Amino acid sequence: MSLPFIDLQAQRKRIESEVNAAILSVVESGRYVLGPEVTELEKQLAAWCGAKHSVSCANGTDAIALPLMAWEVGPGDAVFCPSFTFVATAQVVPWTGASPVFVDILPDTYNMDPASLEAAIARVKAEGKLTPKVVIAVDLFGQPADYPAIKAICDREGMKLISDNAQGFGCTLNGKATTDWADIATTSFFPAKPLGCYGDGGAVVTNDDRLAELVEALRVYGKVTPTDAAERNFHHDPKYLSLRVGMNSRLDTIQAAVLLEKLKIFADEIEQRQKVAARYNEGLNGHVRRVPTVIEGGKSVWAQYVIEHENRDGLQAHLGTQGIPTAVYYPVPIHMQDFAADWAPPAGSMPVTEEASRYVIALPMHPYLSEEDQDRIIDAIRAFNG
Repeated sequence: MSLPFIDLQAQRKRIESEVNAAILSVVESGRYVLGPEVTELEKQLAAWCGAKHSVSCANGTDAIALPLMAWEVGPGDAVFCPSFTFVATAQVVPWTGASPVFVDILPDTYNMDPASLEAAIARVKAEGKLTPKVVIAVDLFGQPADYPAIKAICDREGMKLISDNAQGFGCTLNGKATTDWADIATTSFFPAKPLGCYGDGGAVVTNDDRLAELVEALRVYGKVTPTDAAERNFHHDPKYLSLRVGMNSRLDTIQAAVLLEKLKIFADEIEQRQKVAARYNEGLNGHVRRVPTVIEGGKSVWAQYVIEHENRDGLQAHLGTQGIPTAVYYPVPIHMQDFAADWAPPAGSMPVTEEASRYVIALPMHPYLSEEDQDRIIDAIRAFNG
């Protein structure tokens, strides 16, 4: 019998009646876009992070683009990001006309290497073609990047810092959310994420009052903000005025209703993920090339459980015959993909990224993975002799 890679149905059954009632309530209300559930969700997301503001949007990719637009990032600007992540992190940068600059990762956490970031900034400054503007640090596989080190670099260079929290919403470093360091955290509610809805969705979280206001306006065609209204005397209803180029990136109310119910069990699910990860580590350590390492002081939400194996393809095929699904995140680093050819880094500057891409393989991971199924996975890996 095949195992699910992520068992969304087990979660659905746990809160089925609550979610069904929440969806029906929205349907009956008729407030399908930016309804009261959206406002309530934003309040709870901000509270979860101990931050002042949260603004929802249509998906996690828009969530990254919105602060770049608010900061007026554009041609001639350099935005630094890892190459070992999903392509969305880098692809939003050319939307603004700016240039992505790729940074290598640490070999243990797979998150941005502060030393590589410093080297990339120095290279850009020496070339003199771009102005360092923003760093996007990704909380890959569910754990926080090294924010104290990255924030120190950003402060020194006068750069903005985004926490791409799409895989890591709920993760902490020294007990703090990523917004304690980053100017803004962005997240995705894609169904496979630790906190996922029943479609696409996203949000930003920030302590910056003006940034939150601008993002809220930009998600609705660059509408008039309260600050705009206070500063200018509009002769027409400002509801239909756009003062800046924005986008249509509103969160559907039904998705907010689903997320509100999932938030009620989110803390418990994070704890269950800790148990699964710890058990995997115990059973696989010494039997694979590498088991995951979490940054000191960090708490991962374990969006993925990723090991390294010398014969990744052989192991994946072997597990497939046992009904055990796997995934490879990411077989081709972003800087090696066709769309990124214009921004390819100097040869040899991304050794850790390129090595990791050859060995990583993700195993089933979710809060409802039973010990019996986990033993089945561990035994199958330990039995592989390829």
